[in-house]
Order: sequence, then C-alpha cells, then structure tokens
Amino acid sequence: MKCPDGSGITGRRRAGPGAARQDGIALILVLWLTIMLTVIASGFAFSMHSEALTARNALSLAQARAAADGGIERMAFELSRPRYPTAWASDGMPHTWRDGDVGIVATAVDESARIDINSAPEMLLRGLLEHVGGADAETAARIVDAIADWRDPDDNRRPNGAEEADYRAAGLEQKPTNAPFETVAELARVMGMTPPLYARIANTLTVQSRQPGINATTAPRDVLLALPNATPEAVDAYLQQRAAALASKLPVPPFPPASGFAAGAVPVWRIRTVATAADGVTFARDAVVRPSGDGRRPLLTLSWQEGTTVDAPVTIDSAPGNDRPDSKSANGRQ
Repeated sequence: MKCPDGSGITGRRRAGPGAARQDGIALILVLWLTIMLTVIASGFAFSMHSEALTARNALSLAQARAAADGGIERMAFELSRPRYPTAWASDGMPHTWRDGDVGIVATAVDESARIDINSAPEMLLRGLLEHVGGADAETAARIVDAIADWRDPDDNRRPNGAEEADYRAAGLEQKPTNAPFETVAELARVMGMTPPLYARIANTLTVQSRQPGINATTAPRDVLLALPNATPEAVDAYLQQRAAALASKLPVPPFPPASGFAAGAVPVWRIRTVATAADGVTFARDAVVRPSGDGRRPLLTLSWQEGTTVDAPVTIDSAPGNDRPDSKSANGRQ
C-alpha cells in the first residue's frame, strides 16, 4: 500500500534501534523480577519449613523432658517398694520402658557409691587425689589437710592445712567455712585445689551419703581406684566379675581392697533417665533423691539437673510398660 505521496512506503513504521534496546531492557527487567520473586518465595518457604521443624523439635523435646522427669519418679517409686525377687535395685542396671512414643532408660545407684567429702577418712581422700586426680603425695597431703581445716569447726591449722589467715596471705577472697561442705562444687574453693584436679575427681564425690566408706558393689572405677592397694588391674577384673554377677542376677562378690572402707547401701539414690522421642530427640535427667517418710511429700530432691546425652542408642521393646535390663542401654555417669 502506497502512501499518499507515492513513496511506496507502507503505513507501519519500522522500529528503530532505540525501540529494540527498550524491548531488551524490559526483558532483562522481567527476568530479574522473576528471579527476585523466586528467591523471595524460596526464602519464605525455607523459613516456614525451618519454623515448622523448630516447632516440632520443641514439642518433641518437651515430650522427652516430661518423660525423663516422670522416669525419675517411677524409678524412685520402684526403689521404695518392698524387696522381692524381681524388684528394681540401685545397682546401676538399666531398666527400659515406653511412655507412648517415647522410649525411656533409667538407672540408679545408691549415693554411697561415691566418696563423701564430709565423712571420708584422710587415707581415702589421699588415694583419690593421687590415683585419680594425678597429684603427687606432697600435694595430696596438703589438700587433704586443707579439706579437713575447711570442714572442722575450729580455726586450728593442721600441719599442712590452711585456715583463714593462710587464704588471706595467698590473696584469696574465700575462707574456710568451718562447717561441712554443702555441695561438691564448694571443694573447688579449697586452697591447693586446681581446676584440672577438681575436674578429674568431681564425679567421684558426694555430700549426701554421710558414710565414711563406699559401697564397692556399686562404686565406679575411679572410686575403687582411690582405695589403698587397689591396682587398675584388680579394679578392672572386679568390674568384670561384678557385671557378670549382675547380668546373671547373682550376689555381687566383695572387693578385698574395700574391706576396711566398706559402707552399705543408703536410701539416697542417684538416678539418671534418658528419654528418646520417636523422631530421635533425646533428653537426659540426672537427680539425687531420697524418701522422706512423709506420705504427703514422699520424695525429697537433693539434686536436679539436665544430663548429657552421649550414650549409645537403646533398643526398647514396643510394648508399653515393658522394663528389662539391656546391655545397650544408656548407663550415664555413675
């Protein structure tokens, strides 16, 4: 179709280079906008997924915590029941059961399995500091005397000990309380006690048993090593004998080096429970409890803290209420 002027050029005008550049810029803008919207949508979806996962984990953790806390109460109840052949005992053997979808493993030992720093004789404390803590004989003797000066009611300094004047001379703010230790952690304030030494022996100590000796039938390896004449080889051999006897439901044999430091079981129990939810979320509870004799408040809690979950997984029967020893159970610290 010709134009009125006869030039022969059609009515549609050709797009110039500027129009083509505008079309290209528009296309790039659309692509960038699409990418941005995709990134925003992906971020939103990831955020919602993370929030949902966090919510599920929080719910599972709450369930596991409640189950572990309930496990402490059940273990204490079972230990308080009259003795009969299948009764639970504070011997460190694991008991497993299910509470809904949560698997629970519980162990208990009586508190005389540890060394009471308020009642233990000096020879036992020296053995602990030397054979478990790694202190030399001279250092161990000084710390033992300092422990005695801390817990006795007077200000009379022992030959290698430390009373208030010695702490002041050393530039220390603390001073002996001249009273029994209220917590194991208080031992870290005794003159001569270093953080590494305290860390090595803390898990062998208690202030709750009130026994001068230990119960070798439940004591852990480090406590047995503190006994005079207890070699690592003898301790390891005894632990194998003890485990075999417990697995066979036979009486635990005595440990000869403990003959002069023996203590019977006391009704103060160190209980550990590990609860695992169906999705693998795990919570551990460590507690020290004792019966009160008061029907309105039958149990007194002496220690209540979250435990570490570093144990092997446990195979728990699917039937609710089932409990049985399991060699793969989470034993925790004794």
